[in-house]
Amino acid sequence: MNIVEVSSRKEANQFHDVGRIIYRNDNTWVCPLDKEIELIFTSSSNFFFKHGEATRWILFDDHKKLIGRIAAFIDHKSALKHDQPTGGTGFFESINSKKASVLLFDTARDWLRERGMKAMDGPINFGEPDKYWGLLVEGFTHPSYEITYNHKYYRELFESYGFKTFFKQEGFHLDLKKDMPERFLKIAEWITKKPEYEFRHFEWKDVDSFVNDFATVYNEAWASFKKNFEPMDIAYIKKTLKKARIIIEEEFIWLVYYKNKPIAIYLMYPDVNMILKHLNGKLSFSAMLKFYYLKKKKTMTRARGVLMGVIPQYQKRGVESGIIFHLIKVFEKKPHYSEIEFSWVGDFNPKMRKIFMSVGSESVKHYITYRYLFDREAPFKRFPILEDY
Repeated sequence: MNIVEVSSRKEANQFHDVGRIIYRNDNTWVCPLDKEIELIFTSSSNFFFKHGEATRWILFDDHKKLIGRIAAFIDHKSALKHDQPTGGTGFFESINSKKASVLLFDTARDWLRERGMKAMDGPINFGEPDKYWGLLVEGFTHPSYEITYNHKYYRELFESYGFKTFFKQEGFHLDLKKDMPERFLKIAEWITKKPEYEFRHFEWKDVDSFVNDFATVYNEAWASFKKNFEPMDIAYIKKTLKKARIIIEEEFIWLVYYKNKPIAIYLMYPDVNMILKHLNGKLSFSAMLKFYYLKKKKTMTRARGVLMGVIPQYQKRGVESGIIFHLIKVFEKKPHYSEIEFSWVGDFNPKMRKIFMSVGSESVKHYITYRYLFDREAPFKRFPILEDY
């Protein structure tokens, strides 16, 4: 076998081709757009390069056929906030071979070790944790946009190498055709009728004020994650919204105000994977025409809830229920939508898990984010439960 660091356009293209090779007989897999994955490894496009570094490799067998890939990265702003300097590995794909996977994992480990790291988390993203984060271990059905999907045998490859569970994640599905639980409706109606609360959905004409309020809530709500929190950059939010403009539904994104103070946010997209499934990772002119055609045909019948956050002092007041109540009203006007996937919720955040269960959603997908300590004798600690911070 021969492992090669990606340093040319040809090798970058081969990095993307690995997925198409590994999943060629799997009809459930959705090929992400090559261009979008490439942007993650482009310093001018991914602002994490401002305080981090990344590289990637492709693996060939003895007959020069592609059989695997992996990436490694360090976010220097967060690496030292752990019990030991910790980097990341991700975008792992491999044939079902321990020999191949060990070579891939060893390569990522050695690169991180050379840069002072003493552990690696994976599979994770070189960017925000709402994308490509964790290994799917249960619920091998349709993957939502930017959510992990992988072969079942990957779990054995990770765990036999020595990766241990750092935390678990769940994807919750809400059937929009089912009635909401009565208790949820009572709480939701109660909070939405209180005059001091205002529920306001996103509008492009107010994008600047929205982005500022969104960042305010995010940075205050997520500050509870003391060890790993990084403030949300306003420019990044704007860039993310503009990137997704082609699919954004204004009524899928919400802000909640208490006496004009922004206190809660909710972000959801139509699941564009239902269209990307037909494009095989390419966005040529003909693919764009197909994209617009499928969008017009209302091919996207599923939505993905990306994040929900409430400033701590306003939690346990039913604000989250009020947001979901407004979403249900939105979907009454868009009956072609049948399902919402809330992905993902970590086992360290039992409060959010209870919220999604309270509205009648079901935990149908399970993921694991692993950690590998380079010192095999060092004590291992799981990610702490949120209340323990």
